[in-house]
Amino acid sequence: MEGAQHVPVLREEVLEHLGEEGEGLFVDCTIGLGGHSRDILTKYSKARLIGLDLDERSLLQARENLAEFGDRVSLFHSDFRFLPDLNLDFRSIRGILIDLGISSFQLDSPGRGFSYQKEGPLDMRMDRRNKYTADRIINKGSEQLMARIFFEYGELRQARRLAREIVSRRKIRKIETTTELRRLVEEICRWHPQKGRIHPAAKVFQALRIEVNQELKDLDEFIQKITSHLSPGARIVAISFHSLEDRIVKHAFVNLASSLDGPPSLRILTKKPVIPTEKEVDANFRARSAKLRAAEKLP
Repeated sequence: MEGAQHVPVLREEVLEHLGEEGEGLFVDCTIGLGGHSRDILTKYSKARLIGLDLDERSLLQARENLAEFGDRVSLFHSDFRFLPDLNLDFRSIRGILIDLGISSFQLDSPGRGFSYQKEGPLDMRMDRRNKYTADRIINKGSEQLMARIFFEYGELRQARRLAREIVSRRKIRKIETTTELRRLVEEICRWHPQKGRIHPAAKVFQALRIEVNQELKDLDEFIQKITSHLSPGARIVAISFHSLEDRIVKHAFVNLASSLDGPPSLRILTKKPVIPTEKEVDANFRARSAKLRAAEKLP
């Protein structure tokens, strides 16, 4: 399958924070191609694993990649936010991994439209069943909607100006490809490559992807709900790739570890987020922004 190579980030750190060897159930909330799941199934040789993903193509590849583990693996084409509603024996769960990043498999597939560096349609859907696309936002969304998306999810200073220009340009000709949008962003933001600066199109594409897939919606509620289902000692490990996600995870953990509204339900295992080593970043540049936070359910 095209682009089926993906290097999971913070591999050793994930296993370290999931705890010691033993039986039980692990949940990979965004299984992708199954890289982290393979590590989990290998280390915890007596454990079972449930994997969920919105991307059906990724899920099919994960099924193939993890075939050797047989019935120890169960995969579901589903949003992980529905996990608390599933008919599971939550008492048997030992660890939950939430990897909130987009995979290299998705970025390197031009037809998905996730990357501003590759020519493709303005799609950006994780779940192809979703009718809401980046094209719909760019070519039909209001100026106010786009300005909000670019500012809130991309933290782009030129959000209003870019939104206004998109509305003006699309009256003349529809904006159809990732390349067209990238060039417009570069023009409006007066982009010149400079070491240490993030390309403004990266911010715009991130913002569109978050909006299309509703990536931040109910994330804090999910952490609260799933925590209430877990048995003492079970662990939650979350990997985020931008400040918006990391902030939500951090605050959810802090609130659940607080005793302000009753006994705390979590013990935070990472006082500061765990980040990749220089060696890992050198080997996998896409790991550079990863941050891992972990917590353990209290009795």
